[in-house]
Amino acid sequence: MKIWKLLGHSLFAEDETAKKVRFGLSVVFFVYFCILIKCVVFKYPYEQLAQITESWTKKVILEGLDTANFTLFKTIKMYIRYWARLNSFENLFGNIFLFSPFGFLLPFLHKESRYWWILMINVFWVVCGIEIFQLITAFGAFDVDDILLNCLGAFLGYLCFGLVYQNGRKQFLTDTEDTTSSTAA
Repeated sequence: MKIWKLLGHSLFAEDETAKKVRFGLSVVFFVYFCILIKCVVFKYPYEQLAQITESWTKKVILEGLDTANFTLFKTIKMYIRYWARLNSFENLFGNIFLFSPFGFLLPFLHKESRYWWILMINVFWVVCGIEIFQLITAFGAFDVDDILLNCLGAFLGYLCFGLVYQNGRKQFLTDTEDTTSSTAA
């Protein structure tokens, strides 16, 4: 429970403890983002990525456009329909789970991302960048449903951030009132 208090404290205070927590969260976010890129972009073994890179031509983009999914809910419906036959759970919930920390951590580090719509714009651009990179490099397949699921995951992470924010705000206001009343007495 103490970690939640520290996280909430770091949102409103400017003391040494808050600075240390924010620095720690920066490190955690950096490590998380590296793992995210490894899991999403460089998910294939090195040999396979090297083979893809060596055989890359302009035609790869055209082939990627042929296999890309630009129809919203197409892949999601397929995974639900063939739940027992495909790696549906991994694809549906993995796409959500992978971006939940993004929605939770970024608002701690980027004050403007504490507004849900700014966070979602940031997430949308990061996810689109990843999907376009996969399309161009053939390190994956472009799928509009991945964009939706990744953004949903970030939003769920943001909801968790919101709980910490509200509790931190209440605690900060309580601490401020306690300090004010003890100074006045």
